[in-house]
Amino acid sequence: MAKQLVASVKLHVRGGQATPAPPVGTALGRFGINLGQFVQQFNERTKDDQGLRVPVVVRVYNDRSFEMETKSPVAADLLKQAAGIAKGAHTTPRDKVGSVTRSQLEQIVQRKVNDLNARDLDHARRIIEGTARSMGLEVVEG
Repeated sequence: MAKQLVASVKLHVRGGQATPAPPVGTALGRFGINLGQFVQQFNERTKDDQGLRVPVVVRVYNDRSFEMETKSPVAADLLKQAAGIAKGAHTTPRDKVGSVTRSQLEQIVQRKVNDLNARDLDHARRIIEGTARSMGLEVVEG
């Protein structure tokens, strides 16, 4: 009998820090997959993104096997890391909490371009710049 897709579950989990506890256990436990195996594979794949939120899509099949697709870390987390801040501004038009340089922005765009719904690099750059502005970050030359 061929494998049939039972569910597709989307999660945001901190890179390298997944555990079988909620939210992972709650979302995936009901499908009967081996949570220990999922946690081990996820932590191995995301060990370079330690502490950043990493989107993951888990496809669960009827024989309790699964496939996992990890995406690049969330743009807001990458921007906070580049700016060296803990969180964005509360009132963004007035408050500026930090700044990122164009070169830092370019690095983030290169990392995120495959996961963004952008037609080219310029469009991806504008998406990331908008995210930075909405967090209260200034984009400066450098």
